[in-house]
Amino acid sequence: MTVADTQARAAARTAQQCAYRDDGPVSRALGRLAGGRIGPLAPVLAAGALTAALLVAGARTDSLPLLLAPAVLLTLLAGPTSAHPHGGRLDWLVPPAIRAIEYGYLAVLGFDQGVPRPLVYTLLAVLVYHHYDTVYRTRQGLWPPDWVYQAGLGWDGRMLIAAGAAAVGFATPAYAVLAVYLGVLFGWESVRTWLETERGSTGAEVDLEEEAGA
Repeated sequence: MTVADTQARAAARTAQQCAYRDDGPVSRALGRLAGGRIGPLAPVLAAGALTAALLVAGARTDSLPLLLAPAVLLTLLAGPTSAHPHGGRLDWLVPPAIRAIEYGYLAVLGFDQGVPRPLVYTLLAVLVYHHYDTVYRTRQGLWPPDWVYQAGLGWDGRMLIAAGAAAVGFATPAYAVLAVYLGVLFGWESVRTWLETERGSTGAEVDLEEEAGA
């Protein structure tokens, strides 16, 4: 393998990690302000630990401020790292950590605020589908267009909207609107892309396990 091939694979892995993050406008703006100088792993892991502690404390004491804090906390800690190239040996942990925080936060907040469980599960299913679709696309070389991430609000936008709605007592309508809006957006765009693109027409499939062992 040549140096150019190694660099190309490293660049592809970096691009994949950034796509997997699913950053929204707020996170991207903070990342531009930081100029890519802040490594992502430590802030995201710290945000995960603090989020878990706040959610447990908030659920036990029924304290709304504690339940709302993780949305702001994760945005402030993880947002400035969005422009970092994510080339570290363990930076691959960042996207799944953000996913776990987002899913866990939306679930705990929704249950605590009396959002019907089927509605909470529907919103989570929409997000899981979107993130799975993103991963599968990158393996085929079919990168989701940037506007999808912007219109999809990003993990930061979704968490902040849910937190803001809960603060004013509109958690259930917010979850319903997010589930319908994101379901239509991600579903329509995904189906349109796969129908218009012949499988394999964009190049060879990327084997991430093979790359990881290379």
